[in-house]
Amino acid sequence: MHVLDDSDGLSPRAQAFLRRAGTREPQQPPPPTELLRVTDQHGRVIAAPPEVIVRREGFTARFGGLRYDVRRSVRIGDDRLDIHRRWQFDLLDTVRAERGGWSFAWYGERVSSPVSYLVHTDGRFGVSDGGSFLDVCPSIAHLIEGHALLDELSDWEPVAPSSLEAWVPTDIPSGYLGELVAALPLVTEASGPFQRWWRSDELAVCLFRGWTGRRPRPTGVMIWSRNGRI
Repeated sequence: MHVLDDSDGLSPRAQAFLRRAGTREPQQPPPPTELLRVTDQHGRVIAAPPEVIVRREGFTARFGGLRYDVRRSVRIGDDRLDIHRRWQFDLLDTVRAERGGWSFAWYGERVSSPVSYLVHTDGRFGVSDGGSFLDVCPSIAHLIEGHALLDELSDWEPVAPSSLEAWVPTDIPSGYLGELVAALPLVTEASGPFQRWWRSDELAVCLFRGWTGRRPRPTGVMIWSRNGRI
């Protein structure tokens, strides 16, 4: 069932976000995945494997046509910037052989971007900057939870310089960050190995790995305060 009809499994925050911001655009049904021909890791053109069919068709059933705008506040130098970014949950034609499975492409964020947006057949959301699959979130649900948090914090004050784009992250000293998050509760539904959220009633921190194939992947940080102080 489509996520706008049944949002069970998402937090109350994410459910409220989808009720406020989510819409569904009518779509022409994409060609059935079982008709696709894909290239495996050995360069052979084959019929789409069963796991690709199941995951890709499941994505269409659960998220197809979903649209929402994410409100976000960032600090660039000394200036606050408030932006809206639209996310579009439509399948694209690309299917990629990955180490340990497959991924398929979808539209993602409506912005000029050096990355493509992917879902792995094991459920992970990731991107590619032309190379291998780069983990971002454990699932699309985690992605939506993070967007709900970003949107919820849009009226708070960004209190540290941060990057406008996830593929160009801005870091802060790790010792300072450790002290900052030590007393904050982890937001588990939005967190995973490559993106973690902490939030209290007065302070929120997001720590993430940059969406780039550079090794090691740079670490980005975003911090917001309800009252503008930390």
